[in-house]
Amino acid sequence: MARDQGPSADAATVSPPATSAPPPAATPQRGRRIRLLLTLLAVVLVAALIWSAYWLLVGSKHVETDDAYVQASSAQITALVSGPLVQVPIHETLPVKQGQVLAVIDPSDYRLAVDRARADLEQAERRVRQYFANDEALSAQTDARNADIARAQAELRRAEVEYGRRKGLAGQGAVSGDELTAAETTLTTARAALAQARANAAAANQQQRAANVLIEGRDVAGNPEVAAARARLAQAELDLARTVIRSPTDGVVTRNTIEVGQRVQPGAALMTVVPIQRAYVDANFKEGQLRKVKVGQPVTLTSDLYGSGVKFHGRVQGFSGGTGSAFAVIPAQNATGNWIKVVQRVPVRVALDPKELAEHPLRVGLSMTAEIDIGG
Repeated sequence: MARDQGPSADAATVSPPATSAPPPAATPQRGRRIRLLLTLLAVVLVAALIWSAYWLLVGSKHVETDDAYVQASSAQITALVSGPLVQVPIHETLPVKQGQVLAVIDPSDYRLAVDRARADLEQAERRVRQYFANDEALSAQTDARNADIARAQAELRRAEVEYGRRKGLAGQGAVSGDELTAAETTLTTARAALAQARANAAAANQQQRAANVLIEGRDVAGNPEVAAARARLAQAELDLARTVIRSPTDGVVTRNTIEVGQRVQPGAALMTVVPIQRAYVDANFKEGQLRKVKVGQPVTLTSDLYGSGVKFHGRVQGFSGGTGSAFAVIPAQNATGNWIKVVQRVPVRVALDPKELAEHPLRVGLSMTAEIDIGG
């Protein structure tokens, strides 16, 4: 009996290991994680809703680029006549007004040219007046030759009458042969005189026609010789005026390369005047941003010079005729086999408000950020 109880006792003594219960803090920690994930998901959803609302209300109605730069239609100042510079009253960065003197070329030679051209004009006018006087003299001479013809015709008619009378009387023996011969000689002389008078009149008419070619249909002022001399005088006066180089517009002097004593030639670049009061912006937008951009839409711009605190306002003025790469010095060869598509940019011209430019002047080449309102 005792042996039978031994194994039973051991079995009762050795019991299987009990399963360990979870720690009491595990359940609250997992709850916090779930709440954190839910909070993060809610924040993401709210941010997505805010972004979506912003895109629908604002972002989808605006296109923006920071690839924009200030430009201006600069006036390049060039010399139109040659000569040494005697005055250069301006310097780099100096603001100038339209008509202000920028440089003066020595005018001595051009003053002499004006005097010479004026003398040539007076000489031409006197020469043409002489043409008119000659025409009047030739006209009087032509009238005299016509009068000679009339006299010769009268003498011829009288000689013909005398010869006819004497010829009729000669048949009756009332007139001697000598008298008839004298009458015939007088008739021949009258005919010769008439022919000579007509020849003289023809020569006078020819001379008058030749003189009329020089003055035909014109007065002294309108004569070609006088007009040509007057044009030479006007050219000389124009060259003299061009010795004083003036600013064609308001602006700022830049790229000044001249000094007193320097000799300049026609067409030589002297300086550049930048009309900063009429500056504009060329904004380079991606081609996909221009679907809804139209001329006249409002544009808001900021400059790196003044920062975001200063806003410039303008309008879309127009679009370039091609992308920037199309007019590059070495354009892209898209027809080759090694072709990679690149998003192109199209320059958009933006006109600025002159009042804002006067308050905050810009300079050519400054960087700008442009934002176009396409909501309208």
